[in-house]
Amino acid sequence: MMAMAKTSGTPARRTAARPTAKTTAQPAPQTSGTARRARAVVCAAAIIVVLALVSAFGWPGWAVRTPPEPVEVPAAVASATPTIAAQPLPTDASELVKILPEHVSNYVRGAVESSDEWRSAAPVEAYAVTYGNGDQSKDVRVMMGQWADAEEAETQYAKLAKALDGKQLAAGNIKVSGQNTGSYVVVAGKGSDGNATALWRNDTVVFRATGPQASVETVYKLFPV
Repeated sequence: MMAMAKTSGTPARRTAARPTAKTTAQPAPQTSGTARRARAVVCAAAIIVVLALVSAFGWPGWAVRTPPEPVEVPAAVASATPTIAAQPLPTDASELVKILPEHVSNYVRGAVESSDEWRSAAPVEAYAVTYGNGDQSKDVRVMMGQWADAEEAETQYAKLAKALDGKQLAAGNIKVSGQNTGSYVVVAGKGSDGNATALWRNDTVVFRATGPQASVETVYKLFPV
């Protein structure tokens, strides 16, 4: 509360001003026109909102989000149930060998054997394994090797890719979590034997799958590594 100043020891008296003449009450300003304009603005705004909502959900292609078309599942997945049993991994299998899946679609893993086919490229380790479905004419032989770093693996990949001879069926980059980790190429074999080779590198590991074209395409497309 604000303190009052004291004068002459006694509080000052607050006197009411005396009206000098009788005044008549003035009428309130006319507001009916303003009110009508305000109501018109509100109504117009409401109409705009309603029209916007109707347009959003009624106008083709705007605001209404249709679900994406279903992605076509590769035909190989439809027959993914293996008809034969996969060979177990060696008891002393390395971490690299353990990444080999038991089956890819209906192609199951055969015995995994150490390989020196790529010895000249000095891999840390390399293996060969066959994936099949019981029909040996459809077997796919997979070679797999790992190098000390991605640059060495890329050198081996480039060397193997250069040696491929035939019509290129597919090529591109391999991405993991949005990052480019390697490349792949698929080449049809020369002649009329119907074979093909798929070659790919994922970081420090290089894979090569060879066999009938249909089998190779199934295996490399669905191979999880």
